[in-house]
Amino acid sequence: MSFDLFDKKIPEGPFKILTVCTGNVCRSPLAEALLRSELAGVPVQVSSAGTRALVDAPMTDQNIAIAQRQTGAQPQPHRARQLRPEHLQEADLVLALSRSHRREAVEMLPAVSRYVFTLREFGRLAEALRTEAPVMRSLEDGGARIREAVSFIAQMRGSVPPAAQAEDDDVIDPYKQSDEIYEQSAAQIVPAVSAIAGLMRSAVGNG
Repeated sequence: MSFDLFDKKIPEGPFKILTVCTGNVCRSPLAEALLRSELAGVPVQVSSAGTRALVDAPMTDQNIAIAQRQTGAQPQPHRARQLRPEHLQEADLVLALSRSHRREAVEMLPAVSRYVFTLREFGRLAEALRTEAPVMRSLEDGGARIREAVSFIAQMRGSVPPAAQAEDDDVIDPYKQSDEIYEQSAAQIVPAVSAIAGLMRSAVGNG
């Protein structure tokens, strides 16, 4: 299999993930923190941005607490940043926290349509790929092995049944909502992150 998905990118080196939400203070930084924790020791770099970012604001206290509970460690300091085309260009995989964020990313940079998914959509596809267990090449570079796995997933789009409801591909926005809503939002993020991290760890032989 070729690296068709990454034909304009360097096919080796750390795999770069960008998570995207609105303000970049709730959903995307939590997904970033959880992915970074679950992929520790794997050649992956994770960052985040917002389509209407509260620039320089930290992650909300509620999600800091959730990240600490999930990972057992204090998350790295976070400062919200506005999504720019160059952030999308630099990423190997863009994980949007809702369908509207995915659409805004594509409107900003049409070429990103090849490698932008919602977080929950990609998690569902990652589970499907692990079930199929396709034969991968024995590539030496860990980032290249992850790129190959992601290329398989991109090819599965349209062949895997969609979510039961379209909104099941979205993560609830908890901003300025109750602690209960924060927990509901996190409960949608955590399983998707686990599926994605599991796939990537398996791709590099660390799963």
